[in-house]
Amino acid sequence: MEQYSFAYQRYLKTELPEEIQQLVAAANKATEKAYAPYSKFQVGSAVLMTDGSIVTGANQENASYSNGICAERAALSGIVINDQSPKVKAIAIAYYEETKLNEMPLAPCGMCRQTILEMQQRQQEPIHIYMCSPSGQVIMVEDAEFLLPFSFGSNMLPGANTQV
Repeated sequence: MEQYSFAYQRYLKTELPEEIQQLVAAANKATEKAYAPYSKFQVGSAVLMTDGSIVTGANQENASYSNGICAERAALSGIVINDQSPKVKAIAIAYYEETKLNEMPLAPCGMCRQTILEMQQRQQEPIHIYMCSPSGQVIMVEDAEFLLPFSFGSNMLPGANTQV
């Protein structure tokens, strides 16, 4: 039997480098822009680009649940990666829950894992993922592939001869 394993690191947000502390703070601030009237689960994300700029996003719910968008995809949807543009260096995901019962770091959902992985594949450089809790706990993985093993990719589509 084969096994899949990967490395991750745990931090308190105060132990992170200053640049990443600012990223986590931006993700926390982005939770204030979430529209979550149904779940009351406000999620924010912040994307650190290689030029130092930060792009944020927040979850936007809809009464037709599947029409909503997660914070990670909201932030990444406006980023275009090409030869001249800065690349994604890291993404932080934070949340606020009205009951404040869950203090575990928040991992991206499956659709967001796929979106982050495809962004990583497109830019051909790893994206560090910082999963944060309201209490300041952070789990970091250095590569989006760690969160989506055996992923579906463009190389599996009919007529595709290369992986993006």
